Amino acid sequence: LTAEDYTVSHEKFVVMHCNDCTLRFTQDVPEQNAIGPYYKSDSYISHSDTKKGLINSLYHTIRKRTLQAKKKLIVAETGMEGGALLDIGCGTGAFLNTMQAAGWNTTGLEPDETARKKAAELYNLQPQSPEKLFQLQLQSFNAITMWHVLEHVHELHAYIKQLSLLVAPGGKIFIAVPNYLSGDAQLYNEYWAAYDVPRHLYHFSPASMRQLIAGYGLSVKAVKPMWFDSFYVSMLSEQYKTGKGNIIKAFWNGFISNCRAIANKEKCSSVIYIIEKKG
Repeated sequence: LTAEDYTVSHEKFVVMHCNDCTLRFTQDVPEQNAIGPYYKSDSYISHSDTKKGLINSLYHTIRKRTLQAKKKLIVAETGMEGGALLDIGCGTGAFLNTMQAAGWNTTGLEPDETARKKAAELYNLQPQSPEKLFQLQLQSFNAITMWHVLEHVHELHAYIKQLSLLVAPGGKIFIAVPNYLSGDAQLYNEYWAAYDVPRHLYHFSPASMRQLIAGYGLSVKAVKPMWFDSFYVSMLSEQYKTGKGNIIKAFWNGFISNCRAIANKEKCSSVIYIIEKKG
């Protein structure tokens, strides 16, 4: 399919599908040192933390709940009330702040300078640049999180390999990504907001995620749904498709998508893969 960058450039990018591994790839993406301008938008919420507009306001309201849900998930899956946590692509630091307040020793990595400054301003955090990933002490993190980040990473295999080296014995890796097998993705097709080209370089299915990590001695322990994402993505997708935001229709489409995923969580709009070392 061909998808448009509705956030910044309005350029169109082809998304290819691999029949073997089922991963989808955005074609002709800018190089790592040239993609920065595609993130420069006041509406790109993970960097700007903007509350402008109804959709962004709703995002912030829901985020308060999802941050607590993520914290509970980390505690439940690691069996620890506190430990060492690495958040890759920490944005403006909301999740890091939540975990730090809960007693965790946190490390954050974030490529965008504006987001790092915002994290310092909002939470007195000091995220580091992503190059630091390959300099961290091995087997030193009880939890490693990537909340909607892996799809942005140019060095996909290098990152997965490094995650397998950084996680401590018994630790867990939490990777949340959009799922193109979801009902809302099938409905909106090329208008599906979670394609988010060219910022999203890869588009994952559960099968492609399992195949990717298996090569580095990792396996998926569990898959958890992110129920709110279908509503947020549907609202953006409806805006992209029709040129206006029909909140009621978008909410209904998100609801139907979730209903179809109740019997199979791997059909949810976004999923969290809880990953551990094999054996």
